[in-house]
Amino acid sequence: MHKDIQRILFTEEQIRTRVTEVAKQVDCDLAGKTPLAVGILKGGIIFYADFIRHLTMPLELDFMAVSSYGSGTASSGNLKIRKDLDGGVKGRDVLIIEDIIDSGFTLACLKKLLLERGAASVTIVTLLDKRERRTEDIHSDYNCFIIPDEFVVGYGLDFDEKYRSLPYIGILKPSVYQK
Repeated sequence: MHKDIQRILFTEEQIRTRVTEVAKQVDCDLAGKTPLAVGILKGGIIFYADFIRHLTMPLELDFMAVSSYGSGTASSGNLKIRKDLDGGVKGRDVLIIEDIIDSGFTLACLKKLLLERGAASVTIVTLLDKRERRTEDIHSDYNCFIIPDEFVVGYGLDFDEKYRSLPYIGILKPSVYQK
């Protein structure tokens, strides 16, 4: 897998340091609340696990599997919910923990859905923010890194279900995904 990486964007140590910093900020800002921490599968699972370990507030955990990409590199424009929450969100403070905000389509739809279901608030935490590609009027409330418009993999992020287990975030060689 390493041979398919053009260059490493963030090392394992850089990720660990920044995830800890952002978690401490969220912990401070949401003090006194008991949020429902919603991890977005599959890409966000590694970030989710590392992030919540640094929170000291009480929380409940749940997951959603949503997608607008499939196996391609561009959003399809259709949100698919493959796994919904196990419980309700009415009156709850929801903390969405996601790997990347790109076009913003997925998170815009998800935030709207959770608010329509009665969530008291929806706070978005992302590992990566690719602002150059934003097409929706949405932003993450907290993010670890702002990245250029490059195709990134590792630390949970994939291309066609590969590269998730890399301990760093790297830029995938175009020759790999332009076949």
